[in-house]
Formats: sequence, structure tokens, C-alpha cells
Amino acid sequence: MKPGPRNLISDVEGIIVGNATDRGIKSGVTVLTAQEPFVAAVDVMGGAPGTRETDLLAPDKSVEAVDALVLSGGSAFGLDAPSGVVDALAARGRGFRVGEVVVPIVPGAILFDLINGGDKGWKQNPYRELGVMALEAASADFELGSVGAGAGATAAGLKGGLGSASIVLENGITVAALVAANPTGGVNVGDSAHFWAGAFELGNEFGGLGPYPGPVDFEMTTRTKQDFVQQGANTTIAIVATDAKLSNAQAKRLAVAAQDGLARAIVPSHTPVDGDLVFAVATGRRELKEPMMDLALLGHAGAICLARGIARGVFLAHAEENDPMPTWQDRFGAK
Repeated sequence: MKPGPRNLISDVEGIIVGNATDRGIKSGVTVLTAQEPFVAAVDVMGGAPGTRETDLLAPDKSVEAVDALVLSGGSAFGLDAPSGVVDALAARGRGFRVGEVVVPIVPGAILFDLINGGDKGWKQNPYRELGVMALEAASADFELGSVGAGAGATAAGLKGGLGSASIVLENGITVAALVAANPTGGVNVGDSAHFWAGAFELGNEFGGLGPYPGPVDFEMTTRTKQDFVQQGANTTIAIVATDAKLSNAQAKRLAVAAQDGLARAIVPSHTPVDGDLVFAVATGRRELKEPMMDLALLGHAGAICLARGIARGVFLAHAEENDPMPTWQDRFGAK
């Protein structure tokens, strides 16, 4: 198996992604959209989620497709980012039509990055405008690391970031992930440079170090962000996408299975102080030949891409003034 040509979620044909970053507040917004509305579902396993319009993604709800998904920093303030995206999409005439009215459907999720060294003394919530800027920047090519929703992210002992990864299966279907990694748990094994996701790396996409070379003591699995800072500031939010044709219920199963990727890349994961959430997106361009087994394979591939994406986001983070954590590159990169 190989990554797609970009090793980004935009390897799923039709999907584009935009980032908007405010370096002063050390935060930002990431928007995923597509050429036409797409099937979406969500699964939440963390104990402290922050979301907008995720209830309508349940299989028993009437909405069949959405226009965009938003990942944002800013905790509850970041829930205003989808509002900017809704306004901008409505101005384009994009959305669910009810008579002469157009209503864009834009679910979103947020992470907590309010105590990461940035200036949060704003007089007006900046996230609505950041949402507009991210949508306007949407493209098949986009940056990773300390940008967008990952701009102010942190992990246990390291700076977090925005990551993405893709894979093209033998049946021709593409699966990919986009993730803002801001967990309370660690992404590297103990004090080593090795990523928990090292066994799933393709090529040298996050350093080429491979798995940790030896047994892992229990104590190496218990480090959290609270070992480095007093305050809790957590949550990993992600999108897993495929060009397969899936129903909403099948997309839900994809989101559920992809949660395993968080557990493979973050230790511990799904804690009471994280809001771990995975959206699943299906653009419907390829039919499943064996629905049951193909869906199982898609879920597995989604989990692997998500684990790789988390490691890539941390690996590609760059240092900035007043960072509370060092980057992976600062600690383990070439000197």
C-alpha cells in the first residue's frame, strides 16, 4: 500500500482544505469542504467534547449531506468559526434549499488551546473571521504542522499540530485523515524520539524511526500533559474521508473504527479530559464491491491514516515565541 500523491486528505478526489492561523493568539481554524455536498457522520469518545451541529449527523436524522466541516482552536470561542463559514457559503449560494432560502450545513468541533502562550485578550471573538479566511484558502494543497486548528496544539511534553495522511487501497479506493492533535496523552514513547504510531509509518513521513525498539513499561504509558503544565488543555479532533459510496450509517461505522487510530498514536487516549472526536466523510465516487468486508477494510485504513496523521502533525510542528512545549524537531531533530 502507498499514500496518495499528496499524502493529504485531499487525495480523496474533490476534497479541499483551508487553514487560517493567527500567530498572535496562537490559534486557528481548518475547514474541509468539497465540490458538492457530502455524506458525513461523527463519533465522540472523549469526555469533554465541544461541538456544533453534530446531532444532525446521526443516521436517524433527516440531513443527508453537509457542505463543510470545521476544526477550530479556541475552545467554546472557536464554535463561532462555523458561523463565518456558513455566511460565506450562503453568499456563494451553497447549502440546503428551502424555497428561496439557502442554509449551509456546517458541523464543527473545537479543541482547547487558550493557555498556550498566545495573547487571548481579544475584544471581539476572532474565530468567525478565521473561519471565513480558512474557507477562502481551501485548496488541494495545504500546510501541516503549526497551522490552522493545530496552530496552538500541544501534547504531553511536545508541541502538537495539524496532520494528514492518505492511503490508496488495492481496490482503488482512497482513505485519508486530517487531524488537529492536542491530546493530554503522549505521542512519543516515554522520553524517546519514537512515535507510538511508528509501526504504521509509510516511508519517512515522520522521521523513519520505526517502532520503539524494546518492551514498554507501564510507567511509559501514563505520561500526560499534566506532567508538564498544571492546566488541562486538551482534545484531538479529526476527519477521516474516503471516495467510497457510503450511507450515513456506514460512515458512522467508519468514524467508530477510525477512533482506534487515536489509541494507536496517543497514549493514554479517550480520557475524561479530552474531547476526542472523529468525523467521517464519504464523497461517493466509488462503489463498494463487497460492502461488509470493504467497510471493515475502510475502517482499518482510516485508523491507520489517523495514527499516521497525528504523528505527522507533531513531527512537522515548528517553534514560535512563548511556546509552552518544545517541538519534536527541537528535541529530537537534526542538530
